[in-house]
Amino acid sequence: MMADALRVVLVDDEELVRSGLRLLLSNAPDIEVVAEASNGWDAVATVLDAQPDVVLMDIRMPVMDGIAAVEKILSVHAVPIIMLTAFDTDSFILRALRAGAAGFLLKSTPPESLMAAVRAAAAGQPLLSPQVVDKLVGMQGPALDDAHSHHTRTARNHLGRLSSREREIAELVAQGLNNQDIADQLVVSMATVKSHMQHILKKISGTSRVHIAIMVLEARG
Repeated sequence: MMADALRVVLVDDEELVRSGLRLLLSNAPDIEVVAEASNGWDAVATVLDAQPDVVLMDIRMPVMDGIAAVEKILSVHAVPIIMLTAFDTDSFILRALRAGAAGFLLKSTPPESLMAAVRAAAAGQPLLSPQVVDKLVGMQGPALDDAHSHHTRTARNHLGRLSSREREIAELVAQGLNNQDIADQLVVSMATVKSHMQHILKKISGTSRVHIAIMVLEARG
């Protein structure tokens, strides 16, 4: 194990799942699982005590679910939290992203992709698995959120403030593309993409590309 290995906390109510994740991550010399929790309530105390670089958090758990845990953790400590779900049509995905989750991965994500996600999150890169985004896009309005009408109106208002190029980039973000992929597809420089991203975030009062993706998805109603 490297001296400067990324510290990870695992949160899942199923011990078998935690054991599997721990085993997978143990194959990465630059990643170390430093603590675990079996519900959202315990996760809050565990994360604050362990001070990890990244948290892998299940959504559906007893005592306190992953969404509530994300809100409580981020209210007092900034740490990238990757939500894990076995359900690729999970209706709680947007709620967790709004709560501040850095992104989503399916529990069936291949080991190398999981390790890459941990590294990316630690580097401050929000994650949007293309598979999860595809499922989100396919969901119908009411399934996304009880207050979906309000969120849809707000998202459409935000989208209307963007230029045509900014809307184009926002759509690509919602598809799960990173900045380099967007630059390649639009045949522009990385600097141009980053500049547009900053303008988009300022216009929608967002803090990360996750919020851009949420806006696009919710605007579709």
